[in-house]
Amino acid sequence: MGTLSGKVALVSGSGRGIGREIAIKLASEGARIVVNDLDQEPASETVASILAAGGEAVACIGSVTDADFGERFVKTAVDSFGGLDIIINNAGYTWDSVIQKMTDEQWDAIMDVHLKAPFRILRAAQPVISALSKKESAVGGAVARKIVNISSIAGLGGNAGQSNYSTAKAGIVGLTKTLAKEWGRYNVTVNAVAFGFITTRLTEVSADGDGRIDVAGKSIKVGMSASLTAMTEQMIPLGRAGTPQDAAGAVYLLCLPESDYVSAQTLVCGGGFFI
Repeated sequence: MGTLSGKVALVSGSGRGIGREIAIKLASEGARIVVNDLDQEPASETVASILAAGGEAVACIGSVTDADFGERFVKTAVDSFGGLDIIINNAGYTWDSVIQKMTDEQWDAIMDVHLKAPFRILRAAQPVISALSKKESAVGGAVARKIVNISSIAGLGGNAGQSNYSTAKAGIVGLTKTLAKEWGRYNVTVNAVAFGFITTRLTEVSADGDGRIDVAGKSIKVGMSASLTAMTEQMIPLGRAGTPQDAAGAVYLLCLPESDYVSAQTLVCGGGFFI
């Protein structure tokens, strides 16, 4: 029996990187996972990995920014596993520029994926969580549920070239604190994890200085130079960048029964580094 045995978890953006490791970690502890990715292939690979390890998982493909995605994501959990206990709002990417060069499209895209999408997912989940809570209370039981929203140290201290991302991640902290107050009556804890420098495809060293990812047909520059990576790691007390497994571990802490009285908090997972 895992620590999360029987729980049903939504993990957005879990086809790759940190989200994939979160999904695999929660599944390894018994949670049944709804995996999401923009693309079919990475989502299917995460599902296959979980199934091969003896876990349970299904995929919900699509962009978290679609207007109907929140309802579809929640419905997948209820239809597939009969409930909803954990929500991890993880999906996102960066699209950087200094403010005088940032377009409205860049601003809106990052706000949509990092702030509006979690809002819509949580709004869609409220009727389900409320109904489950009332049903459990009527029979004298109480089930602890968990929301973990992903923020960043950029949202706590800002970061040059990331006015869009930093603003969205700061907004996630406000959303987290507000939902903790609204949903405490349902026995739901709502917390955030603010990641520091974690090695993913968004931060990996690009040999030619021009790493790219494709998001809905747009080629977006990502990655870091070797010199910037080295400088950043020197500023981290633990002396290294975090791994996706490190990041998943921090999220897992806030899903454990031992954190049932921890709510409205932002846990910094950054190896001791803070802006």
